[in-house]
Amino acid sequence: MISPTEDLPLAPWRRHLHEIIFEADTPAGKAFDVAVFVLIGISLLAVILESVPSIRSSHGDLLRALEWVITILFSIEYILRLMSVRIPLAYASTFFGIIDLLAVLPTYASLFFTGAQSLVVIRVLRLLRIFRVLKLGRYVGESEMLWQALASSRRKISVFMFTVLTIVVIVGTSMYVIEGEENGFVSIPTAMYWAVVTMTTVGYGDVTPQTPLGRALAAVLMIIGYGIIAVPTGIVSAEFVEAARKPISTQACPSCSKEGHAVDAVFCKYCGVKL
Repeated sequence: MISPTEDLPLAPWRRHLHEIIFEADTPAGKAFDVAVFVLIGISLLAVILESVPSIRSSHGDLLRALEWVITILFSIEYILRLMSVRIPLAYASTFFGIIDLLAVLPTYASLFFTGAQSLVVIRVLRLLRIFRVLKLGRYVGESEMLWQALASSRRKISVFMFTVLTIVVIVGTSMYVIEGEENGFVSIPTAMYWAVVTMTTVGYGDVTPQTPLGRALAAVLMIIGYGIIAVPTGIVSAEFVEAARKPISTQACPSCSKEGHAVDAVFCKYCGVKL
């Protein structure tokens, strides 16, 4: 339930700011997003170059100054994003809202923790917005459908993972009893590690069964591993087909800035504000 004030239209300047920052349908909006992408690229390049000892010794001060300038600009941008939506806290709790905040925190944290500025590489996640900048609405819709498919299948995948964990515990414990410490299975956790490596068909070979019974159990586990690889794929594919039947709009809510609404939606399905 939303309050009457939350259902009121945004002030003209805030609505215009929202169109520039969150939409790419206008020249100003596209220019804004492109400028953000350029700053992200420069920031990532500065962090990468600073990790090279020779460059850090000769140009470290310049790179750090550049990083601070970009961080201040991103801080202003984050404040503007909060100002352009009706419910700032709702946007701040979204995926991109959290990423936008994390994009500026590492540099400030470097004042107290040495090396924290290297975490600004998380800014690369903001490049996901490039789909909107290039007006690739179809790809935005497809990514939204994929996200919905993953969210819808989380319970089934949880049951699947629990089943896999149960197999790992049972087979690992059995292998520890069968092979013993003399063959490298020095503990149940080590045997469980071997079971995970074997069932995922990675096969490092650092621990291998030596007895006929142990090898037979390993062969069974390998076959099970090949059989279960396709299970999560089938689960997600079924949910993706179901999600594809429901066309999704790329419009962002002016209140909470969340997307993923139906093409004929009139109100935001997350906060209830009129789109």
